[in-house]
Amino acid sequence: MKSRQELLSIAEESSLRENPLKYEIGDTVDVHTRILEGDKERIQVFSGVVIASRGGGTRENFTVRRIVAGEGVERTFPVHSPKIAKVVVKRHGRVRRAKLYYLRERVGKATRLVERRAKAGEDASTDDKK
Repeated sequence: MKSRQELLSIAEESSLRENPLKYEIGDTVDVHTRILEGDKERIQVFSGVVIASRGGGTRENFTVRRIVAGEGVERTFPVHSPKIAKVVVKRHGRVRRAKLYYLRERVGKATRLVERRAKAGEDASTDDKK
């Protein structure tokens, strides 16, 4: 007899994304979201810094923060949602934390993160595919 956890993982497998999103905490990303308006579908882009990631399996989420008209706006996206068309990484931030909640108290240029340099194995052309 299978345990409850094994049964849940089997049921979740069908809902997982085939090609996982490639981003890390501190990256500046463009999240392309599918929006349904009546019978039409369009793509809306939300740009910002990934400040947190939590959960696992189908319950995995990531939070993106940006500044709009001087006010901080955070939005949490489910990783495996079909509403997310793609995530494009614009720049990689160098961070030493898993959660960047300290950016909430910062204003202006203090919210910028130092850019992480590409590793020897990475090249600039792979950033477009992420």
